[in-house]
Amino acid sequence: MNLLKRIRNSESLQPQSLLGRTNLTLAISSFAIVLVATFALNVFVIDPIAERSADDEAALLVLSAQTWVELPPQARPYFELELAQGHDLIISVAEQSLPPLERYLPFTQILVEKLQQRLAIDVQMYDGEDLIWVDVPMAGYSLQIGFSPDRRDVQLLYVAIAIATLGSGIVFLTSLLIVRRIARPLVQVGKQAEAFRGLAEIEPLPETGPRELVLLARNFNTMADEIALLLANRTTLMAGISHDLRTPLTRMRLALALLPDDIDPALAQRFERNLETMDTLITDALRFAQGTRETAQPVALLAYVTEVLETFDQDVELFATIDDDLVVSLAPNAFSRVLVNLVGNGIKYASSVSVSLSATEIVVHDNGPGIPEAERSSVFQPFYRLDASRNPSSGGSGLGLAVVQQLSGTHGWQVEIQESHLGGAAFHWRFAAQPTMSE
Repeated sequence: MNLLKRIRNSESLQPQSLLGRTNLTLAISSFAIVLVATFALNVFVIDPIAERSADDEAALLVLSAQTWVELPPQARPYFELELAQGHDLIISVAEQSLPPLERYLPFTQILVEKLQQRLAIDVQMYDGEDLIWVDVPMAGYSLQIGFSPDRRDVQLLYVAIAIATLGSGIVFLTSLLIVRRIARPLVQVGKQAEAFRGLAEIEPLPETGPRELVLLARNFNTMADEIALLLANRTTLMAGISHDLRTPLTRMRLALALLPDDIDPALAQRFERNLETMDTLITDALRFAQGTRETAQPVALLAYVTEVLETFDQDVELFATIDDDLVVSLAPNAFSRVLVNLVGNGIKYASSVSVSLSATEIVVHDNGPGIPEAERSSVFQPFYRLDASRNPSSGGSGLGLAVVQQLSGTHGWQVEIQESHLGGAAFHWRFAAQPTMSE
């Protein structure tokens, strides 16, 4: 359990975008490459060069001391000047009182070893103000030669920083270029999939780019066309069947009305209730079919909602936070069908229903028994009922909320169920209508 929790926590810390995750992966790999490159550079390049340079420097110091000893006294000042100008070396005969060199300089450590090998004696270095001094005894003379502390010093840390900085910059720009080429079509697919509601008017994705992305766009376009055709055929079939059932239903009503008076009244009432149930189902199917094909129109939102709520026998309190003249663009018949079904559902199961209206959302509150959280997604399924009874008088046909879900999906609306401050359920319906200019 703890391991699973740690895995989930580690996944939540990862970047959520494709670019972020790719950069993170490349950053880790590039950091490992920098470590390997720096190690290899130090072992196979820097160390050999530093050792060779220290050996050359030691040879120069010894040769300079030997040459100075062999020169006539009058020529030595000219030689010292040439060493200072040409090689940045200072030769001193006078012994200076200087502290021993205690700071760590990688090059000087190697230089001491090379001097000891050439002179076959222990060599001591001293720390001057601007120079590093080393004792080079030669032919009875106690010479001290000074040189710059960073004369041959190799800055391994700076080399690693330069490699890491430049490498990370190259990796970031490369990953940015690659991911943008991949992510841009994927983002388009995601947006199209989110906007797709089964309508045939959706703009197809461009089938360009790499072969894999072309195949993805082509399959998505084919899938969208097939789904749109399937939904259109389903809606047409539903509308046709529902319309054709009107005629036999009317005949049955007429036959029921012409029955003799000696027919059992209870039997006649059962037939009447069955006919009413069939009529409700047919009406819901027709309204759903009409709502899925409807286009958006300018609607005065507050007046339209008020008009719909006035069709109910029970008083429904309306709380509006919009201007009276707000005009929005929406599908009016589908809008009214969703609102009627949501309010009607609350009236069936509660004694008090209220509606809160804003420019983009309607919330229907009731004081009924509420809907358990585990059932909130299931109640939008066709013919799903929370109560075990199938009696229409106690809950309707079971299609009301299914129609709400279907019409909302078709027109890009969203419906979710929460707890109401009245104690029952609160249906939050976000229709996100587009404001228009009122005349």
